[in-house]
Amino acid sequence: MEEAQKKLESYCAYQDRCHQEVEKKLYEMQMISEAKELILLYLMEYNFLNEERFAKSFARGKFRIKKWGKQRIIRALKYKDISAYNIKKGLQEIDNDDYLQILKEIAIKKKNAIIEKNVFKKSQKITNFLLYRGFENDLVYQVVREIMDDKN
Repeated sequence: MEEAQKKLESYCAYQDRCHQEVEKKLYEMQMISEAKELILLYLMEYNFLNEERFAKSFARGKFRIKKWGKQRIIRALKYKDISAYNIKKGLQEIDNDDYLQILKEIAIKKKNAIIEKNVFKKSQKITNFLLYRGFENDLVYQVVREIMDDKN
């Protein structure tokens, strides 16, 4: 059990993990349920495992690196069984001005990449792309309207 505990310490220290990932790792190690519980308690007690910290770093990373919108981040966190409270805390890590700036940058980049003469089809493609990325409907429609009005 100590060997498994040490492995999971380094697993959690390398990168923030959620409970689901650690439980999967324990399952792969074929640990008995009593040992799993003790190891999970130990990891939480010594702050190797912290869901709030995980949610914050996950949200920051997916936004800054992959440029995901809040909706997609929420879906991914829910998939990892993160609580609504921790999801909310995670999303607070995203600055609203940065969020709108990134949304506009992505929209303009996509607009320039699409070779489509029909303005309606072009704006539809941009809209679909941004919605897939996880940005909110109202923001997407607003930004697409803005960039399509620009004659660049």
